[in-house]
Amino acid sequence: MEQNELYPIFLKVTQLNVLIVGGGNVGLEKLTFLLKSSPNAKVTVVAPDFHSELVELAKKHAVELIDDVYNVSYIEGKHMVIATTDNIDVNVEVYKDCKNRHILVNVADNPPYCDFYMGGIVTKGNIKIAISTNGKSPTLAKRLRQFFEEVIPENIDELAQNLNSFRKTIKGDFEDKVNTLNDLTKGIIGKK
Repeated sequence: MEQNELYPIFLKVTQLNVLIVGGGNVGLEKLTFLLKSSPNAKVTVVAPDFHSELVELAKKHAVELIDDVYNVSYIEGKHMVIATTDNIDVNVEVYKDCKNRHILVNVADNPPYCDFYMGGIVTKGNIKIAISTNGKSPTLAKRLRQFFEEVIPENIDELAQNLNSFRKTIKGDFEDKVNTLNDLTKGIIGKK
């Protein structure tokens, strides 16, 4: 059986410089996804043309729009790049330029040219769950996201905040604290 070997991390994109190459439908989708999860992300979008909804979204956030075709100078100082053009040659050029500079890159809808995938994300306050299908089925990730959004209660964030406050009052070493919190939270998923 094939195994998903991706390592999930949560990036502080408010502290990273992100570039999206392409201003069409896919660029809009990736920007929307990024800003839904991280509304204060530092994003630049470069494209010769922009979808009108992308322009409106950029105005509501701190997104810089550059009206130009891609050239390598635009990836300088970037930590993460997402290529979304409908020109495979441009997307591969972006990929190669990023790889040569050790910049994380994602070429939309082209898994061999990706260092990372943008999976489904469920957010309830401080609780965030990322869903990956290893690039196999974005539709399945979307359906799983919808399922978890429905079954996770809205007040889960209140529980997380209360547990954080309680955690600070627990005495003992690390193992004692873990055991206490495990005992306290085991009823959340109905397991012992």
